[in-house]
Amino acid sequence: MAEVSVALIGCGGMMEVHVRRGFRALWERGFQDFRIVACVDSNEMAAARMAESIAEWQGTRPSIYTCVDDFLAKETSVHAVDISLPHYEHHTVAVACLEAGKHVLLEKPLAITLRAGRKIVEAAKRKGLVLSIAENYRRTPYHRAIRWAIRQGRIGEPQQVYWLDAFERRWYWGWRDHVELAGGGWTLDGGVHFADLMRYHVGEVTEVTAQMATFNPMRFRRRDEQEELIPATIEDTTHALLRFANGAVGVWVETISAPARKIGTHVIYGSEGAVDLDVGLFLRGRDEPVSLTELQEEFMASLSEEERERLFPWGLTDDIAQEVHEFLIACAEGDPQVEVDGEEGYRSQGVCMAVYEAATLRQPISVTAVMALEVEAYQCSINERWQIV
Repeated sequence: MAEVSVALIGCGGMMEVHVRRGFRALWERGFQDFRIVACVDSNEMAAARMAESIAEWQGTRPSIYTCVDDFLAKETSVHAVDISLPHYEHHTVAVACLEAGKHVLLEKPLAITLRAGRKIVEAAKRKGLVLSIAENYRRTPYHRAIRWAIRQGRIGEPQQVYWLDAFERRWYWGWRDHVELAGGGWTLDGGVHFADLMRYHVGEVTEVTAQMATFNPMRFRRRDEQEELIPATIEDTTHALLRFANGAVGVWVETISAPARKIGTHVIYGSEGAVDLDVGLFLRGRDEPVSLTELQEEFMASLSEEERERLFPWGLTDDIAQEVHEFLIACAEGDPQVEVDGEEGYRSQGVCMAVYEAATLRQPISVTAVMALEVEAYQCSINERWQIV
């Protein structure tokens, strides 16, 4: 395949993960049909550090830019970009890159609001380019195995979902603690991963009822020091009820204001059994669960060589490496059909935004109506702030 030239936009912590577990891991496995040619970040030192680290294994040092417009003006031959920026910048940067003819790998969530996300999706379709959303959780071998087991009917018909995350975060997380910059709290930031998994395993969510609260509107500047309080404007607690297209119902709880006693429960109940996403498969009449390791081994043994190579190319089971590999292949072939494209990312974010809209309006909300931009009570002020029309 022809070499794909790639630029990295946003050289922070998540991009470091993309490089280390994605691009570098592929390079070291022998997949070297790409070259990272530019690092772009408003913090020049961050871009320089990333460029230097890439040079160590790639052999050539990417160019450094502090402005996306400058990069696009000078690097006209670059094929693709990997974008990892604060949510409020997703739509402006992604659309600019797509309009400039670049394929885009974009960190989740798709955008700060659905209206902003629609602009990205439409730009990719208009230009006929790859738009891949970095929704990696579903790609792990054990989530592939769980989906396989559910599709085989091992738990019967999926009927109930319990997704409960309760823990405490009192430290300040920068832009993520401000609704006008992040679009929402953990219900969006981490929640879009969870919505994707619920959709992946059970099916589409059709209706949402929800309540939200902010019990702790202040954060400590440093993780380990309880001093210098900073106000946060995101929600810190969400309780939602979900209805799925197949008739299943779900309870979804996210809170970062639960001191001392943590809860982390992610269970799908079917008519004949259950799957605990952190433990394994529970079957009626069997005392011990089928562990995730056992289930994964069963699943891997069931795959043909062709299926195994499609899901785990080059023998890679790391979810980040898989998404980067798929993106690079799609760019080389000019094929926008990737597993989590813009529309798929939009649907997962649609579930999250339906939760926010239901909590804001205090009534059940249709996910379809939210995705059609017919309900934007929560998102309206964010759209106005960023002039998203």
